[in-house]
Amino acid sequence: MMYSVVTGGAGFIGSHLVDALVAQGDEVLVIDDCSAGSPENLAAHLENRRVRFIRMNLLDEGWQEDLRGADRLCHIAADPDVRASATSPGRQVRNNILATSRVLEAMVETDVPEILFTSTSTVYGDAAVIPTPEDYTPLEPISVYGATKLACEALISAFCYSFGMRAWVYRFANIVGARSNHGVIWDFVHKLHENPGELEILGDGRQAKSYLGVEACVDAMLFAADHADERFNVFNIGSDDRIDVVRIADIVCEEMGLSDVRYRFTGGHRGWVGDVPLMQLAVDRIRALGWKPGIGSEESVRRAARAVAEQVVHGR
Repeated sequence: MMYSVVTGGAGFIGSHLVDALVAQGDEVLVIDDCSAGSPENLAAHLENRRVRFIRMNLLDEGWQEDLRGADRLCHIAADPDVRASATSPGRQVRNNILATSRVLEAMVETDVPEILFTSTSTVYGDAAVIPTPEDYTPLEPISVYGATKLACEALISAFCYSFGMRAWVYRFANIVGARSNHGVIWDFVHKLHENPGELEILGDGRQAKSYLGVEACVDAMLFAADHADERFNVFNIGSDDRIDVVRIADIVCEEMGLSDVRYRFTGGHRGWVGDVPLMQLAVDRIRALGWKPGIGSEESVRRAARAVAEQVVHGR
């Protein structure tokens, strides 16, 4: 049994990670200000007291001493809105870079030896090599969000080599599934719930990216942490294929039981400022450890569309 701390543990990916940690017998502390997550995602664990919860922003004081004695910290907390980073970059700098710096400083002060960090495929920018491997260069993010995550990676690397810590950094493809509250599937389901006859699609609909279910993502995170032991480990996590936005729209319509929906495109090859229209990650490095995605992008999207539509129907 380990004592694991999860920042952002009430959010989408964080709450699924908490599920997995509780299932393997860990003592878990969640720190989350619930700006993007909800305590409802942890309700069962809080009720049976398998998880301790601190509702607090990482930029505030008062949570640091609770890290003492932890075997590992999973830093999931972040401002995940890529589109909003083009209009409010300062918010992402604070919530991503500065918050990560505060976490790392607290880890040093309380002797927490390991960190798992959720990064993003957007650190690669418009990569010239598809599928994109972890050693691809140059890393030129085209969104503020991607830039903040790359800065966090650099900070974590520096702390590892300066203070003897160990890190696993995960560059995610598009992670989808139940409890999500943003992204193309969430957007489509909500738009169609409001107007089942027409769907606005950002860009030209040809953007093609890799998608992976959140349960498989969490499994990959823990698998890599158990099987890779360099001081600073970097892994892509995604599926072996990609799917375009029009096909995603078709799947969402099918799962919602809708037909004859008119698609209206906003135009352009990017859906928004900072959008990477073509993304697929090479997953050879984590595959070499013995992990594989299991299902592809289309089935991941279909399962996620079903789960998100269920959330909307029940007002969650």
